Amino acid sequence: MNPVYTAVVKQEGDWWLGWIEEVAGVNCQEKTREELLNSLRVTLREALQFNRDDAIAAAGSNYAEETIAV
Repeated sequence: MNPVYTAVVKQEGDWWLGWIEEVAGVNCQEKTREELLNSLRVTLREALQFNRDDAIAAAGSNYAEETIAV
């Protein structure tokens, strides 16, 4: 499974700003558009992993994982 996310990007002055629409809190600022997109990818991966780890920790023991498509 290779999910696709939407990056909202804009240039403001000398900076490029970006957000991932589908995941709150994933936003970055860089000097170039290419650096911004790379930072968004890295930050998104880290946020998704953190959310996975947090969910598993909250579940404790004796849990099941289910795949859900939207």
